[in-house]
Amino acid sequence: MRDRARRAISECKHIATMSEEPDRITRRFLTPPVHQVHAHLRARMEAMGMTIRVDAAGNLCGLWQPAGARGARLIMGSHIDTVPNAGAYDGILGVALALEWVALAQELALPLALEVIAFSEEEGVRFGVPFIGSRVVAGRFDTALLEFKDSDGVTMEQAILDYGLDPHCIAEAAVDDDALGFVEIHVEQGPVLDSGGLSVAAVSAIMGQTRLSLKFTGQANHAGTTPMRLRRDALTAAAEWVTAVETYAIATEGLVATIGKFAVDPNASNVIPGVAQLSLDVRHPDDTARNDAVDVLLAKTSAIGARRGLTTICVREMDQPAVPMDERLTAFVTEAIDACGFRVKTMPSGAGHDAMVMAARMPAAMLFLRSPGGISHHPAETVLEEDVEAALHVGRKFLQRLTAESR
Repeated sequence: MRDRARRAISECKHIATMSEEPDRITRRFLTPPVHQVHAHLRARMEAMGMTIRVDAAGNLCGLWQPAGARGARLIMGSHIDTVPNAGAYDGILGVALALEWVALAQELALPLALEVIAFSEEEGVRFGVPFIGSRVVAGRFDTALLEFKDSDGVTMEQAILDYGLDPHCIAEAAVDDDALGFVEIHVEQGPVLDSGGLSVAAVSAIMGQTRLSLKFTGQANHAGTTPMRLRRDALTAAAEWVTAVETYAIATEGLVATIGKFAVDPNASNVIPGVAQLSLDVRHPDDTARNDAVDVLLAKTSAIGARRGLTTICVREMDQPAVPMDERLTAFVTEAIDACGFRVKTMPSGAGHDAMVMAARMPAAMLFLRSPGGISHHPAETVLEEDVEAALHVGRKFLQRLTAESR
């Protein structure tokens, strides 16, 4: 298994060289380097005896249909696009390991049909819309998105045409109902497994997310002549609220809350801030807990503003429900982890993944690998050979169990 693990890592490193920028890993939706990635993966799939196609959104699909395979197929995969200046493993490791799982099934002569999808886009960098590839496969693509433009003024429709594909055939790319489910293997992109000394974990759900923008409005005034008790300082009010958000999140199991943007006006050293604008990102695997948290934190906003003589405005910009993973497939993943002698860990994902889109169409599950240092979306992103090997051992057990249950 160690040789297989090294091969998967080597694949990721090689594909990392297929970039829009010479010294950084940047590979956006249907840009020229995607042709290189497709050519490389296609050669690998052909060598494995898989049937290959590219759909109208640029998703590369390889099907292994062994003799004697009965019933529906299992779909696996992840994305091949990246954020700017990315790491080498986010997304593409899931494709490399899915192919290794197919190789294991071939070695074991399992009568199980397997399809690997290298999704063309997940990050949303080029057109500001994430999950283009998996939306198409799941039959959830809105054709109005074809009119979206990138930073160069190129529409999504034109980008698809320029790649040599037909955007009018996108509806035909939706997956049929002949599927057992979808499994995505992915680096955790966070520090939980690393802090616990664990190689792998099963994902229970992808967290729901609420994003808001808030504004505290007081009165800008002279810093030297306005007594402390007579101030309507928007910054100090916002600072009190930021501390309240952190305190509440720490005390609430499973909740993460982030203030990522903070701006004050007039932003001068000798002027009391009259306006403070902030963002709030709240995530939790349970929607009720997330919504309750948002209600509490907004009530704190109003209370702080009222006590300090400020007005407050809140705009809700996004509400994304939590997406639970399929209980049956997730149980197979946890049982496989246990059967391999690894400590079983089930955890939610704080980041979005293609699995959350595919889950709307079919049962879905995820396997996480440790991210050393908790680093991802960064050139320092890495994986450990032992963890990749662990994912291969888990894959062997998982496929054996799924085959037995599907007969």
